[in-house]
Amino acid sequence: MILKNQVAIITGASRGIGKEIALTFAKEGARVVLCATNRERLSQAAQQIETESGVKPLFFTFDIREAKEMSEVVKKTLDTHTRIDILVNNAGITRDQLLVMMPEEDWDAVLCVNLKSVFLFTKAVAKAMIRQRSGRIINVSSVIGITGNAGQANYAASKGGIIAFTKSAAQELGKRNITVNAIAPGFIETDMTAPLENQAKEDVRKRIPLGRLGVPNDVAQVALFLASKQSSYITGQVIRVDGGINM
Repeated sequence: MILKNQVAIITGASRGIGKEIALTFAKEGARVVLCATNRERLSQAAQQIETESGVKPLFFTFDIREAKEMSEVVKKTLDTHTRIDILVNNAGITRDQLLVMMPEEDWDAVLCVNLKSVFLFTKAVAKAMIRQRSGRIINVSSVIGITGNAGQANYAASKGGIIAFTKSAAQELGKRNITVNAIAPGFIETDMTAPLENQAKEDVRKRIPLGRLGVPNDVAQVALFLASKQSSYITGQVIRVDGGINM
């Protein structure tokens, strides 16, 4: 097993990409810790992961805007498992609107959940990893953070900020044998993209060189590589998982 006995915290783990990453890690032997805001969905995700992998996850609901609550998750994880080897910052939301019509509260909400949470959780976990002199931090960004997108100025800013944060954190933490990398998914079929009309999805699919939309496992497999020993000399990088739509 690639991640045998590794302890991995995954945020936004109640559904979509986060749940798939947690399931993939658990199947590879990791002791997973699931974090999200919706307790019912998170409990269901934990049950599914236990059923399919045989691993019983820890899971915590918390306000991702509150540093104290993140620190408490880290403390409880260390109390149970004594170490933290992997952090996946995946939690994210959208509040799409044209720039001139975007309410300030929608800007603040997206930047807080998508970007500030990455800073807060990385800061909380990095202290434990520095003591261990090892760790893997994986931040889920988006190709929108590279290319931008009309109607998503807040989302693009948050995901672009994650990329810049990743590169800075990689430089700070590298000497302690901690790698920090980002994944930039393209169009992945999840609950977040489900509301789009079929024609819109088909229009996107036609632009993708590989000829299909992505699925959560496409992202999870890259996360698995970045969490593994095989990626030990890779840090500060952004890996696009987009079927080639943005080359």
